[in-house]
Amino acid sequence: MIPNRLKTLWAEGKPAINGWCSIGNAFTAEIMAAQGFDSVTVDMQHGALDYAALLPMFQAMRASGACLMARVPWNEPGVIMKALDAGAYGIICPMVNTPADAAAFVKCLRYPPDGERSFGPTRVSFAAGANYAGEANGNMLGFAMIETAEGFANVAAIAATPGLDALYIGPADLTLALAQGRLAPGFDREEPEMVDAIQAILAGAKKAAIRARIHCATPDYAAKAIGWGFDLTTVGGDTRFLAAGAGAAVTRFRDLTKGTARTEGGAY
Repeated sequence: MIPNRLKTLWAEGKPAINGWCSIGNAFTAEIMAAQGFDSVTVDMQHGALDYAALLPMFQAMRASGACLMARVPWNEPGVIMKALDAGAYGIICPMVNTPADAAAFVKCLRYPPDGERSFGPTRVSFAAGANYAGEANGNMLGFAMIETAEGFANVAAIAATPGLDALYIGPADLTLALAQGRLAPGFDREEPEMVDAIQAILAGAKKAAIRARIHCATPDYAAKAIGWGFDLTTVGGDTRFLAAGAGAAVTRFRDLTKGTARTEGGAY
């Protein structure tokens, strides 16, 4: 079986950068995966896509060598197992609030005796290489999102769940939950109360000897998070990169042509 790139990097003591795909298009995904990300996540929760888009996106990204992952819509066994069968090497599960939530999630990730995943790797048995059945359990990654007040209160117990590989901070939802409307949702938090919360989650992961990951908007904040001790950071995503690039081009054009009057030419 082709090894999990993230596990290889972490074994070497190296941090990782993750790309994010919210546009349900194989060509867009292929472009994202070609940029050198260590992993790329397809967002089935808030992205404009479903399983019918996920599969061709994974197919388009396979040649990149990035670790391909999916954020599922919810902690539901059917969609988790189907994303794994499509080729995901890692699953991000949103709204994990309790140790019971985390335990239910972990059961879906691996075949018996390590879990309760149903066997039927229709596509991934070809995409992942030989001996998938024998090596999949050791290559799958499970990320529990900590993004609610309840999840934050239970972070130590969630992190201690056997078989869970990492905690993943969703800063926007976490801000909504903890600040109770005093702060707008968003990434790259600088408020002392939110920085303290982020670092408390990081500490919970490290105490349990699992990995920690955070969603960032900029490479500068991502680098700072790696300095704090995070193992993986998501930096931006396809929709933000497209909007930023297009917006910058239009703004530059407007600046350069400001005050320029068009001259009507020709006799006709």
